[in-house]
Amino acid sequence: MERSVPVEELTSGASGRIIPVFRNIRQSVPSPRSVLRIFVFFHAIFLWFLLVLRRSGRSPFCSKTAAAASSSLALPRRSGGGRGPRKGWRAAKVEEEDVRRRRALAEELAMVHQSDDGDGGCRWETFVLLGSRRNFVFCRSWIPSAGHMRGILVIIHGLNEHSGRYVHFAKQLTSCNFGVYAMDWIGHGGSDGLHGYVPSLDYVVEDTGIFLEKIKSKNPGVPCFLFGHSTGGAVVLKAASYPHNEAMLEGIILTSPALRVKPAHPIVGAVAPIFSLLLPKYQFKGANKRGIPVSRDPAAMLAKYSDPLVYTGPIRVRTGHEILRISSYLLQNLKSVAIPFLVLHGTADRVTDPLASQDLYNEASSEYKDIKLYEGFLHDLLFEPERDEIGKDIIDWMKKRLQQQCLQGQWHS
Repeated sequence: MERSVPVEELTSGASGRIIPVFRNIRQSVPSPRSVLRIFVFFHAIFLWFLLVLRRSGRSPFCSKTAAAASSSLALPRRSGGGRGPRKGWRAAKVEEEDVRRRRALAEELAMVHQSDDGDGGCRWETFVLLGSRRNFVFCRSWIPSAGHMRGILVIIHGLNEHSGRYVHFAKQLTSCNFGVYAMDWIGHGGSDGLHGYVPSLDYVVEDTGIFLEKIKSKNPGVPCFLFGHSTGGAVVLKAASYPHNEAMLEGIILTSPALRVKPAHPIVGAVAPIFSLLLPKYQFKGANKRGIPVSRDPAAMLAKYSDPLVYTGPIRVRTGHEILRISSYLLQNLKSVAIPFLVLHGTADRVTDPLASQDLYNEASSEYKDIKLYEGFLHDLLFEPERDEIGKDIIDWMKKRLQQQCLQGQWHS
């Protein structure tokens, strides 16, 4: 495969807008390596300084008067560096109202296509799950109305999108007697949290494990697969690395996984941890924004960016740092991947790197692993004009995997 396809750096992924951090710094820094060393040094000093201030109970960005007032009111300090209690309360109120609005939209979203007769051949429902941080996670399910359910696919969506976008794929799965469950990340779709803000992708990993346990308890004995798209693919890979999660799965499917994400400049890697602590929710509004095509289907692009549940704003500092962190972790641990998997990637993807998917296939220790690269396809594979073919490839792989398990069971018996 040729290496001529450029991969955009530190993008907002599913939002389709590129938000490179400090891109313009390239024009003014003659020696990146020397400046990087300086920033690493100040990074360590600044973190130590911040730690000392936090232990003393003082904010580095609050005046003495403000600190005394806060202490006399006996109110808990809020994150945000210098925001008073009143502003923090207002922000929390606005966030709660936004969650209620998004959850109402998620509830109203059609779970079957309007062109389908009746229930579309499935029973569907929405529900809320209590997450790992006592947060509410919005979930959906589609179960075949008739016939034996041969397996379940659990969908973990990508950055900035939501589970309701996978209605067409769910119909394709239920028509083949596969049940479907899907959840919205924290800060996404109908789930709790500031829209587009992910305080930690490990929270999403933990919520995924809780979701799997609930599904398995509700459907004992039914084989289960885990699917992740883009950054959701990174979440799935990490979730499947834990033995208790791997034991619940027959395999995982990854589309366009975010396995090699690079910051716009090496300096960003050094300062990102600092800014993610001090200004976690800050949006890089002044950064260069440029739309990245994620599908060759104009109708799919229009539907995505006119969807009020899809976050299209600039990436938030902590969210960007979390993407860098999880992708770095996974790249260093590709050889430890042992679960059966199928990875699919478009060779023209400019959001995530198809060569990283090839590296995953080459380096993983899994006994059962497959890769499929689609020439000229873009990032959102299940929203490309050939979405039905891609869906069929996923279904065929799951059927094949179940047949392998059946043969293994007969052999051992």
